[in-house]
Amino acid sequence: GRKPANPAFWWVNDEGDEVKWSFEELGSLSRKAANVLSEACGLQRGDRVVAILPRVPEWWLLNVACMRAGIVLIPGTSQLTAKDISYRLQASKAKCIVTNDTLAPAVESALSGTGSQFLKSKLIVGQGSRNGWLNLKELL
Repeated sequence: GRKPANPAFWWVNDEGDEVKWSFEELGSLSRKAANVLSEACGLQRGDRVVAILPRVPEWWLLNVACMRAGIVLIPGTSQLTAKDISYRLQASKAKCIVTNDTLAPAVESALSGTGSQFLKSKLIVGQGSRNGWLNLKELL
């Protein structure tokens, strides 16, 4: 018999939850995520996306998807304040922002400023839904 291929991606959190993707799965998921960014979010090559996420599997998936679509990913730490987020949005002219359920309130408070004038879409990573946000997992 053949031994199974090494995973392309293997993520384990503190609780022991695991996500393993083969190269084929990572390729397929990253194509789907690139399509979400291009179609559902209306982004084009050269547009910028700010991702304010902890190190969850979707963080790496977005990295690969942005490379595929020619979209510039601007990573942000989950420790950013509303003022930091607003500044980054304004300086980068980002057209999309991605965050999770926990960080969404801080992001929304930053969006009330002038930094959000270029935003076309907001993506949330998580199970829940939020008014005005697209859910990445549902769109995948």
